[in-house]
Amino acid sequence: MDSVEDEKTRSILEDGPPPTKVQRWFASLTEFLSHWGIETNGINPILPEDRTDTRLYQMFFVWFSANINILTFGTGSAGPAFFGLGLRDSFLILLVVDLISCVVPAYFAVFGPKLGMRSMVMARYSWGYYGSILPSAFTVFSMQGFLILNCIVGGQILASVSSHLDDTLGIIITGVLSLVVTFFGYRVIHWYETIAWIPSVITFLVMLGLGGKHLAEAPAPPPPSASAVISFATTTASSVISWCVMTPDYGVYHTNKTSSMKVFLYSYTGFFIASFAAHMLGAAFAAAAPGVPSWEAGFDQGNNVGGLIQAVLSPSGGFGKFLVVLLALSIPSACAPTMYTFASSFMTIHAWFARVPRYVYTIVSEAILIPVAIVGATHFYTTFVDVLSVIGYWSAVFAAIVVVEHLVFRKNDWTRYDLSQYCKPKELPFGFAAVLAFLCACGIIVPCMAQAWYTGPIASSGTGDIGIIVGSVLACMLYPAFRALELAVSGR
Repeated sequence: MDSVEDEKTRSILEDGPPPTKVQRWFASLTEFLSHWGIETNGINPILPEDRTDTRLYQMFFVWFSANINILTFGTGSAGPAFFGLGLRDSFLILLVVDLISCVVPAYFAVFGPKLGMRSMVMARYSWGYYGSILPSAFTVFSMQGFLILNCIVGGQILASVSSHLDDTLGIIITGVLSLVVTFFGYRVIHWYETIAWIPSVITFLVMLGLGGKHLAEAPAPPPPSASAVISFATTTASSVISWCVMTPDYGVYHTNKTSSMKVFLYSYTGFFIASFAAHMLGAAFAAAAPGVPSWEAGFDQGNNVGGLIQAVLSPSGGFGKFLVVLLALSIPSACAPTMYTFASSFMTIHAWFARVPRYVYTIVSEAILIPVAIVGATHFYTTFVDVLSVIGYWSAVFAAIVVVEHLVFRKNDWTRYDLSQYCKPKELPFGFAAVLAFLCACGIIVPCMAQAWYTGPIASSGTGDIGIIVGSVLACMLYPAFRALELAVSGR
């Protein structure tokens, strides 16, 4: 029996010109790669009878490994290094933000096993076939932003180990390793994530053992401003919430017969334990760095997280350098899921993009991220905060729209999603409601932004960056009204 994707592909072939020589070559290459265990599936929904994987513990490890790493450490360090917060204030903000914001990506992880659809395919059931082009395109750019940040950090770490390495070579090594893991696809990524957390955990524990005595001596900064507190909170929330655009992708082959709560709890604990631990460590060592000359020099005024880690581990000599290398080589634990979602999201922008194999887009991503990461590495924290915040603005609004659609209009009922409609524009929602709610949310986000390149009038009044908050709240208020009107007019 033909799959839904088979029917879609046949329709495209019948309506369009015959396959070109290049397309036939890709088809032969894809068939060859599939024999070697490389995932060659496109974006077609995985049917219920094919969702047979019962290893739900993978839902914990994939998000634990992806977050217990140096980039999450860097997010926490932004509190003292970029926003001028003290250790106590940073800890309190991180605890509250992580407890709340980890709910969002963990909830989205449930959609994977229940529907068997990648996140941007699932988005068509609220945004419509053509409207979903917007979040798909944003996801492509967002995933590339994540990859750039991860490669910058990985490059800095490797460069801190040896004078024979610089940031550029380190970025190239990190990027190539990420490509290798992602190229093989879903099952290899899950296998890798099951063990990828080990080097990071060992390194962080050794750092605590070597540098823990200095953490209690962190210099006390002046009292924080309300805008600094809010901006750090929203930046941290952005880094966590933005995972929601990819979490459904890593459960599409897992059984849909398990309870939603079990999938949620596995995912939530993976996110929260890793995020809070790495965030706290980053804040602690960044806050203590000004009081330890070697740490301060390695940190380079907050622009070199890898240098800070190398400085903390330097008393252990060669073993410390070994741990730094292991930590750098674990960066693909965050890059691999990101690059995978980059590819699947690119394929959902248009049916013609779906004809290009997934592995081709991983190579495209690699070709883009290395030169951009090399340029962005010179101003790490400015690049870091700007990318995270911009991703957070739109992903929070996206999450609000999808959740409202699921809970209000589909009554939290998975049977209300007809998998056969995923590539049929005339059977999916028009998408006007989602797009209009999104545009209205963007309208209120702009004056509430506080970035290095732009500060809106509301943010400049002393509120800090509250764009992610007001944008998501407005989307939750407007989308139900717009969607009810859309349903009344179109009936779908």
